[in-house]
Parts: sequence; C-alpha cells; structure tokens
Amino acid sequence: MFSEFWENSAHFAEKARKSALKQILTPSSLTLHTAQGKDRERALYCILHRRNNNIKEVFVMKTNVKKPFNVRQLVVLGLMTALVMIFSFTPIGSIPVGPLVITLNVIPVAVAGITCGPLGGGIIGGVFGLFSFLQCINIGVPSAMGAALFDINPFFAFVQRFLPRVLVGIIAGYSFRAARKLSNNGVGGAVAGFMTAFSNTALFMTALVLLFGNTGYMEEKMGSKNVIWFIITFVGFNAVVEMIVATIVGSAVAIGLTKAGIIKGKTA
Repeated sequence: MFSEFWENSAHFAEKARKSALKQILTPSSLTLHTAQGKDRERALYCILHRRNNNIKEVFVMKTNVKKPFNVRQLVVLGLMTALVMIFSFTPIGSIPVGPLVITLNVIPVAVAGITCGPLGGGIIGGVFGLFSFLQCINIGVPSAMGAALFDINPFFAFVQRFLPRVLVGIIAGYSFRAARKLSNNGVGGAVAGFMTAFSNTALFMTALVLLFGNTGYMEEKMGSKNVIWFIITFVGFNAVVEMIVATIVGSAVAIGLTKAGIIKGKTA
C-alpha cells in the first residue's frame, strides 16, 4: 500500500500545489499532510508511515520558492563586486580632489540596484563601504580623511564609511522600482543613478558631521561655517560630478540591460 501511494505522491503533491488546498489524507496506516505556503508558492509534503508502533517520516519537498537572485543577477553581482575591487585598489576609480576623492564606486552600486533590486544594491553598497573603510588604513587607494578619522575613532570611522553605503544601494534599488513604474526603464535608471550619487554624498556627510562634528579635526575643517554651508562647499564639486556621471551611466545601463532581456520593462 505504501509503495503504491509513494508512486502517486508526485501526482497528489502537484494537484495540491496547483489548487492551493490543505489536505489531510488518512489511509489505514498512512497519513499525508500537505501544507501550502502563504505565498502559494511553497508546498511541503510529509508522509508518515506507521509500522509496529514505529513512526517513519519521509519528507518530499516540492517547491517553487522564489529565489532572491536568478543566475544572470548573480553574474551581475559578481561583476559589480569585481568592479568595486578594481576601483578601490587602483587609481582608476578614484580622482583625488584635496582631502576628498571623487569616486566611481557609486556606479556599480547603482547598476546592482537597477539589476538586482534593493537587496542586490545593498550588498554591493556593503562591499563598497567595506573597501572604503580599508582605504582608511592604507589598503587600496589611501584616503587622507579616512586615515585622520580612523586615528580619532576606528569604530566610528567604520560606521561612517560602511553603513551609509549599504543604505545607498538600497535607495538605488527602490528608486529604480518607483521611477520605472511612473515612466520607463531608461528614466528609472537615470533616477536610480542620480539618487545613488546624491544619497552617497548626503549620508556620508551626515554621518561625518554626526560622528565627528565635535572633534578638533572637523572643527578645524568647518571653521565658522554652519553645517549646511560646510557640506556644500566641502563636497559640492565632487557631488555634482558624481551625480552627472551616475545619472548618465544609470540610464544607459538600464536601457542596455532591458534590451538584453536581463531586466523586464520598456525603454521608452
């Protein structure tokens, strides 16, 4: 009896999954529990076989659970991680301007957000933040400001370099989703690119002022300026360049990936 039912278990499982029903079938010595997931994409089939008062459980998992990333998205994440590493360890992605650096690392973060959503953007943003922190200890392209902040408080330096970049990637993903619904993927990519660069500057400087604003290093930099004017004069040129580049690249990437079939939607 068990062998006959086992042969037909796949049929019962598929039928239960498609109809999204919860069934309990109770032959004399066999109980089949079919539990349907809340999202109606997951089904767990537990066959309990009772023989001589011993309970043997056999689990057959038939699932259509949505994975966070498909194969193409995983490839994109790998490529963006490699690009962040190249930008962080070579002068290619960093243009020093005084104590600050115009960084191109916002571009792979924007691409990840466009292609892989908020989660993918947050992951690449975290990679960006990690390598940004390593630059504080002269791993990769050195950062004069990062080194100074690390000497003041290593933990705050890590938070100031890492956390804003994770949030930047998440913002990129949600910005693209929102903009593409209102227009198309090309506009969505442009908005995502712009928001990536804008939020990178805004969150980076906000964390800098909040965590190090009362230190001698920052008081010397700020002088008699208020916070808003200090941020504008300190990173104004850097921010504008990053926003322009990220906006153009974000739109081009979104259009290209749409035509390639990697992301869904329309380009115009």
